[in-house]
Parts: sequence; structure tokens; C-alpha cells
Amino acid sequence: MSEQFPDRTTLSVLHFLRCAGFTIPLRITQATGLTESTVESTLIDLGVAGFVTKTPGEFGGWGLTPAGTAEDARLIADELDRAGAREAVTATFAAFMVLNPEALDLCSAWQMRSVDGTMLPNDHSAADYDARVMGLFADFHERAATVCAELSAALPRFDHYHRRLTDALDRAKGGDIDYVTDNTNSYHTVWFQLHEDLLVTLGIPRTH
Repeated sequence: MSEQFPDRTTLSVLHFLRCAGFTIPLRITQATGLTESTVESTLIDLGVAGFVTKTPGEFGGWGLTPAGTAEDARLIADELDRAGAREAVTATFAAFMVLNPEALDLCSAWQMRSVDGTMLPNDHSAADYDARVMGLFADFHERAATVCAELSAALPRFDHYHRRLTDALDRAKGGDIDYVTDNTNSYHTVWFQLHEDLLVTLGIPRTH
């Protein structure tokens, strides 16, 4: 890591912005487990260094500058090599990609359902249908947990994904159905961020 920003807290904030994109401090806090004051002070330091920028206003937030993207890429490549984890993360990425089509299909099944042979937006009025899809998500989550555990064993900074996926699924099963696909901390959103994290960690460009 750089001499200027060697600490885990700063890398957590910088890297979350890399994976999640433009966002607000609260989302960083929720994902990383850092306090809001720590996140805000870290963002200020990163802003002074030219690694992040803030857009003001009601719909404003923080995002990486090109320099911030380059710095994060350098830091995580260094972390991967120092930990000797490239082979393990590459193998786990392959396991993730086996699961990824199923995750996308489940999200689509939650958002759309067939009514008299026509695919329509799921209005969640059919409790039996939603229960079946939720059951499939629960089964999927058990296999996703294995991937998350393997990633955490290779690099501890991947720890938060299992926690966040589990929280999203528990909230959805508890009746807060936006946590399947429609919340900023939904199962779909966290899974997408994990995909992005794996790609940027391994230096693989996103193709779709």
C-alpha cells in the first residue's frame, strides 16, 4: 500500500466506492461496518488527496476520480500479491460464475411472473409464487455462502459480503420484499457488487 494511505479503513472506503459507484456515506457505513464519522473523515482525506469527489445537493454523493480508481487498482493488486491469494481468488471467481446465471434468473423470477402465458411484472399478489421463489433463494444462498467463505479465507476484506447477503435475505423473508432486488442493500445489489469486486480484484474487464 502507499505510504500516504496504508490503513485498512481507507482502503475499505476507497474500494467500496470502486465496486458500488457513486453513493452516500450511509451506504458505505452499512457495507463496511465503519462508523459514519469515520467514513466522513476518510472521505474528506481522500478528497484532499484527489482520489474522490463530492457532488453537492439533495441527490449528491461521493465517487472516485480517475486518480482514485487508479490508486484502488494499485492497492488491491498489491494486497492480492502480498497475500499470495491470486490463485485462490481466481478459483473462487470461477465458482462464483457458475452461480451467477442462477442468481440473475432468480432475480428475474422475482421481478416477473407468467400470468395466463404472458410475462408480467410481479405485483407480489400471488403469495404461493413468491414463497416458491424465496425458497429457491434460500437454497441458492447456502451455495453462495460457500463461495463467500472461500473468498474470506483468501482475503478477509471479502467478509462483509456474506453478512450483507444474509441480512438482505433475512429481511426479505421477514416481509421487507424490497430487499430481494429493489433496495440499495438488496440481495441483487450486494451480489452485483461482489461480482464487480471480483472483477476489479483480478483485473478482469466487465464485458456486460
